[in-house]
Amino acid sequence: MTDVRMIDVGGKQVTRRRALARCEVRMHDDALARIEDGQVAKGDVLATARVAGIAAAKRTPDLLPLCHPLMLDHVRVDLAVDRAAGCVRVEAECALDGKTGVEMEALTAVAAAALCVHDMLKSTDPEIVIDGIRLVEKDGGKSGAWRRAGG
Repeated sequence: MTDVRMIDVGGKQVTRRRALARCEVRMHDDALARIEDGQVAKGDVLATARVAGIAAAKRTPDLLPLCHPLMLDHVRVDLAVDRAAGCVRVEAECALDGKTGVEMEALTAVAAAALCVHDMLKSTDPEIVIDGIRLVEKDGGKSGAWRRAGG
């Protein structure tokens, strides 16, 4: 099939739309310790990755050609070191009042934040793995609320 097009959302109702996405960035304990101790050569990993995620959510249609440009009302990106699980947990939430959902923006935010963590720690741990990028929840629109079992 060679027919590619953006979906017409002109006839859809404006509703509150929200999406939540998550992933984990798995790494050696030494890299996690460096994040917690502020000993990463490039600087504050979690703060930098948060900004990268927010910026990526806002630029999603520049990266994914069939996504509609959206005026996001809210973007939240949270990162936390989980030493017991051997990872940095990344979560992003996006929201707006609009005619189309914000799932791709939330997914793009976690992906970019995870890539930023990888970039800042690749010299410390070349075996870093970005794992489980997934949509966890979405609300709004004709289909209403959806939740992934087990998050």
